[in-house]
This record gives sequence, structure tokens and C-alpha cells, in this order.
Amino acid sequence: MIESTEKTVDYSSKTYLDKVDKFWRAANYLSIGQIYLKDNPLLDRPLKPEDVKVHPIGHWGTIAGQNFIYAHLNRLINKYDLNMFFIEGPGHGGQVMVSNSYLDGSYSEIYPNISQDKEGMQRLFKQFSWPGGVASHAAPETPGSIHEGGELGYSISHATGAILDNPDVIAAVVVGDGEAETGPLAASWHSLRFINPIHDGVVLPILYVNGYKLSNPTIFSRTSDDDLTKYFEGLGWDPYFVEGKDPEKVHVAMAEVMDTVVEKIKTIQKNARENNDETLPKWPMIVFRSPKGWTGPKVWEDKPIEDSFRSHQIPIPVDREHMEHADALINWLKSYKPEELFDENGTLKSEIAEIVPKGTKRMAVNPITNGGINPRDLRLPDYRNYAIDNSKRGKQVAQDMIVFGGYVRDLIALNPDNFRVFGPDETASNRLGAVFETTNRQWMGEIDEPRDEFEAASGRVLDAQLSEHQAEGWLEGYTLTGRHGFFASYEAFMRVIDSMLTQHFKWLRKASELNWRNSYPSLNLISSSTVFQQDHNGYTHQDPGLLTHLAEKKHTFIREYLPADANTLLAVANKIFKSREKINLVVTSKHPRQQWFTIEEAEELVDQGLGIIDWASTDQGSETDIVIASAGTEPTLESLAAIQLLHQAFPEMKIRFVNVVDLLKLKSWKKSPHGLSDEAFDHYFTKNKPVLFAFHGYENLIVDLFFGRHNTNLTVHGYRENGDITTPFDMRVLNELDRFNLAKAAIMQQPKYAEKSDAFIQQMDRMIAKHNRFIREEGADLPEVTEWEWKTLK
Repeated sequence: MIESTEKTVDYSSKTYLDKVDKFWRAANYLSIGQIYLKDNPLLDRPLKPEDVKVHPIGHWGTIAGQNFIYAHLNRLINKYDLNMFFIEGPGHGGQVMVSNSYLDGSYSEIYPNISQDKEGMQRLFKQFSWPGGVASHAAPETPGSIHEGGELGYSISHATGAILDNPDVIAAVVVGDGEAETGPLAASWHSLRFINPIHDGVVLPILYVNGYKLSNPTIFSRTSDDDLTKYFEGLGWDPYFVEGKDPEKVHVAMAEVMDTVVEKIKTIQKNARENNDETLPKWPMIVFRSPKGWTGPKVWEDKPIEDSFRSHQIPIPVDREHMEHADALINWLKSYKPEELFDENGTLKSEIAEIVPKGTKRMAVNPITNGGINPRDLRLPDYRNYAIDNSKRGKQVAQDMIVFGGYVRDLIALNPDNFRVFGPDETASNRLGAVFETTNRQWMGEIDEPRDEFEAASGRVLDAQLSEHQAEGWLEGYTLTGRHGFFASYEAFMRVIDSMLTQHFKWLRKASELNWRNSYPSLNLISSSTVFQQDHNGYTHQDPGLLTHLAEKKHTFIREYLPADANTLLAVANKIFKSREKINLVVTSKHPRQQWFTIEEAEELVDQGLGIIDWASTDQGSETDIVIASAGTEPTLESLAAIQLLHQAFPEMKIRFVNVVDLLKLKSWKKSPHGLSDEAFDHYFTKNKPVLFAFHGYENLIVDLFFGRHNTNLTVHGYRENGDITTPFDMRVLNELDRFNLAKAAIMQQPKYAEKSDAFIQQMDRMIAKHNRFIREEGADLPEVTEWEWKTLK
């Protein structure tokens, strides 16, 4: 019983639960109508072929169960005045959030043409899985969604990221029992060990065990309640069970369990916040069992439909061209008694509508789902304060990620509640140790001192679970709810989250087309432990392919930065942390490296995306013979060394050196709004002179970026899928990205030096042979390489 300002409401009474049942039936009716119908939404006249879709597309199996959960969550919001939002984990259940937001009025507020009347209901039905309409899964077009349902496994991870630093929010997460079999979802049950009951909100998982996937039973459906209890208790959860198919009994059972769960959550939070108790609680969760295809057709052609895999998609074969079973569809729809739910105008009856949460208490318009509750820009430290004095080119040796770590340390201090660092146990390995001067890892598990380091119940770093999916999913949930951060990982293992980044890109693209969607901070990826520095990990750890993968997406939403030194990395950081609605990939080095650019040069490189490096060029005021370009740390080092070799042997050669930081600037402006104009491109690369491009990734990416330009006289040296457990310089030799091979490639494109080039090429070959002998004898790179220094060109 809860006192309201108007009257006392018994939220557990049969009267109230009858209204919950009607709301549920209304959602089911709308969900079926969206699959099959394009007209005659109230069935107030005989059904004609033209009322039915030519090819009904959609999924029915999980819909009724999810609608049931949604209706009961609404009841909870009313009873306890909760700040709650909904994440729909089961794949193609898009009708759930559409139907329920339509019933609570929020869908019509956002899309006025889908009005809460007969005409609006007809448009609602027709648009589903229809050209130019809405998708069959939760998508950016769906009010209340922060979770792209195109790929399974990330519902709990996204929810966890969303409730971090949002102490008053509950994320109600429906986890499908098929989804629960994915690796990312299985890993995400451990999220509770990273949720602080004082500072963070709550994830309430509702595992929906409906029994079947596409054509197979689910593992959890064939697991007893006793074994599930042991499983989830072992993971740290406190499971509560609801089961049945009789709606009246299940309504009562679900209401009782949900009340118990919310009251336990409130007890945990009250204790934690009043007593500053940061110990790991046993958070509750719900296991809900009901038949797949619940309330739908029971049998078809003597085979079970409800409670079988056959209810997964379209339970009965009715479409515009096949109306022989139309009576079955009509009977199914009328089994929900639409006349009890909607008036003759197609509007939800007032006695049902009165139990709908009001205003932003409706889950579909909770501000957290549209850019965040209190979104704020970051307060950024002045990156120039961390700059290295590079006035003497290459004399300074530093580790780019260590310098960046000092910047991030102070960034965290300036933004104590809206910035976090995410990763899979690689923060220290990636040389970001400076962040631990101002924060700890957030870890609610047992801490074993002195063996454990920087573990605490509160912290701004979440990297204590070895799962790329989990950490990147947390970051997605965090940024989609208005906060900022970055995900740092080894370059090769960035490929683990390829498909997650694809889904996030698709989210950004579709959300940008919706004027009601607010903008989001960018998703920032820091890729270290790169392909050309794999001292002890070897070939398995060598894959720069994320550059290619992301470059295939629309460049409006993608940026790829390859800073060659610490100052350039600082300037890139300043840019990405100010940006919005991008996926920013930064490929950088964590190893000791010579430093090249002053902070002013770095600023200009990042601002322009690329630049001609005067101090490493010999063509000033004259026509160039060759353009040598680089993108990446090691390619820049090797290019500079190659330029020096060439200049010493051919002092009359006119060389232009171009350093590229913002890789996608190279794309033609005709194909990418971010790309350079042809005139600007020619300014850097000329119209016809040879271009030798030293690149960190796969060579075809550069070829593609040059496509359509005037100058196709291009040779690329990049990663050629040659690797081993070997020395850093040998990795470059194996892929012909070393200074000797680059110098050879350059001179071979200069026929006017043909008489002198043979001796030079032989000299380069001798150095490569010397290198190969030396590393096998000494296990280290040549002193000529490790002790090399840049000398000013004269």
C-alpha cells in the first residue's frame, strides 16, 4: 500500500492486477498486429487480403513474455516511484518497446503521425518491418532504447555502463535464454563485482527462460531451478524464480517477486549509503519461466507451436496471397478481447491508461536513454603542459603512453564523476600507470593485500575483468548515457570487438537521422601493444586490421589517428575528448621512442590531419623528386631513417616528407565529407611524382584511400602478414617496412639516379643480411639501428 496525493492504491489487488493484465493483452495485440496487418487494425470489418502484409516479417516467440515483464515493471515504477529504464536483450523482439511506448503515449509524442487512435494504430502496424519503416529489433528509432538489438550478448554490459555514476537508476534488463548462451553475456554476469552500491545504480537482470532458440532448446531451459540457483549464487547473485503459463497466477507471483526484489535493492542501498558500506552485496535477479510463444497458437498442423521453437518467428502462415487460414489469425487477435482494451476510436481505454507511469517515469522517455540524465562536456587539462621539448629532433626518448597517462591522470581528477577508463586488465601493461596516482580500479570483490594493487570499491578504472566484450560494452553504455571515457587494449585483440563497433557505428548513423535523439560523446579506442613491437608474443598478436575494418564504414562517424610521438598523441587526445558522435581509433606506442614534433607542430598536424615536414624534406623551393609519407610510430621512424640514408647517398635528390595523423583525411572529398579536396591532396602528394607510403596497417587501405586522386604513382609498404617472435626491427624487415627496404624502394623509382643506384641497393641488401645474422647470434637489433640518431639535413 502506498499513499498518493489523491487516493490509496493497492498495487497488489486483483483490481489493479486486472488492469496490468489488460495492458499486457493490449501490448500483445499490438505486437501481433505489427507482424501481420497493414490495415483494419481493430478488426471492425471483415479481414481482406489487402489488409494483410505481402510478406509478414518479425518474431513472436519472446514477445508475450517480454510484454508481461514490461507491464509489471510499470507497476513497480508506480508503486515505488522508481527511476527505471528497460533493456531488451532477446534479439528480434522489436515490437515490445514499440508497443509499450505506444500504449504509454511516448511513441506518439515523438512520432505524432503514429497517433493513439485508429489511424495511428494502422500506421503503427504498417511501418513494422516495412520499407522505410522500423526494424524488427530494438534500434535507435525505438524510444527508450540504448541497446542495438542487432547482435546478442551485450545487454548486461550496456546496462552496467549506463548505471555507473547514476546512483538513482535501475536498469531492468531482460536477458533471453538464447542470448545467455553467448560468450559476452556469460562473461557479463560478473558485472555485479564492479557496481558500487553507494555511487552507482542497479542492474536488475530478468533471465527470461522461454525454452527455445531458432530450432533448438536452450541450455537454461533444461537446467533445474536448483542448479540455476547454485549457478547464480556462485556468481554472486540472489536469484528469485517465477514460473507458469496461467496468466492470473503468474501475475500474482510476478508482483510478489518483483516487490521483494525492489525492497531488497532499496535495503542494500540504504545500508550502503547510510553506513558508507562498500562491501559487495548479493544483488537480486529474477528467473522468469514461461512458454515460448505464450498466449499464441497452441498447435498447427498437429505440431506444437506454443512452448516450442516453431513459435520463434511467424507462427501461422497467413499473408496477402495466402488467406486460407485468415480465420486463425483473426481468432488469435480476438483472443485478447480488443474491445475491452481500446474504444471505437482505437484509443487505449482510460481505466487501463491510468496505470501507465507519467512523464519521464515512463521507461521509453527516461532521459538516461536519450543522451543521459545530466550530460556535461569534459573539463580538459591543458595538454601543452605535458609536452616534450622536441626542438632537438629525436634526441628525446619517451614512451608515448606514459606521457598520455599523466594527462589522463589529471583528466580524471578534473572529472571525478563522468569520465572512466575501461579495458581488459591492460591498463598497467599499456603504460597508463600514472592514472593510479589519482584513482584506483573499481573492484567490489575480495582484496588480498599486499598482493593486489590499486584495487578498491571506488575507482575510475574498470579493467579487472579479462574480457574485451565486457569492457567495451561498459564504455558503450557509459557514453550512450552522456558520459566520457576510453577503451584501451592491445591492437590485435581490438579485433575481438569488431562486430560491437559495427553495431555502435550503425547506432550512431541511425540516431543522427532522428531529430529527437540527443548527441553522444564519442567512443574512444586506444590501441597499443602494436603489430611492430611484439617482442615476446609473436605472430598471434599481430593484426592491425581494425584500421581497415573501421575505414570501411561511413567516415562521417569514424576517425583514425596514428600519432607518431607523444606530443602528437596529446594533441589527438585533446581533439577526441571534445568530439561527439564518432568512433575514434588511436593507434599509438607504449615503448621507448625517439620524439620528433614540437607541440606547435603536433597541433598543426592534428588540426590539418597531415603536414609536410620541412625539417625532413629537401625539396623546399624546388620540384620534388619523390614524396615519402608515413602514418604511425614505426613507419615514421623508419621513413626518417630512410630519408637520411637517401640524402647521404644522393644529396641532390629532392625529397618531400609528409606525416599523416588523421588517416581518413586521405579519402576523396567526393566520397567522404571528411576528405581532402583534390587541390589540397595534390599540394601534399603532387599530381604525378612517385609516392612511397610507409603505413602501420594493411597496404590495401592506403591504395583505397588514394583511389580517385590524380596521383596513382603509389607504392605502399605496410604490414604484409609476416611475423614471428622476433626483435622489433626484424618485424619491420619481415614486412619490408624497415629503413633499408624503404630506401631501396625509393631509389628504384628514380631512373635519373640509375647509375649510382645499383651500389646503393647492394649496400642496403648487405645491411639487411647483416641484420639477419646479428639478431640470430645476439638476440637483439643492430647497434646501427638502436643507436641511430637523426642528423639535420644539409
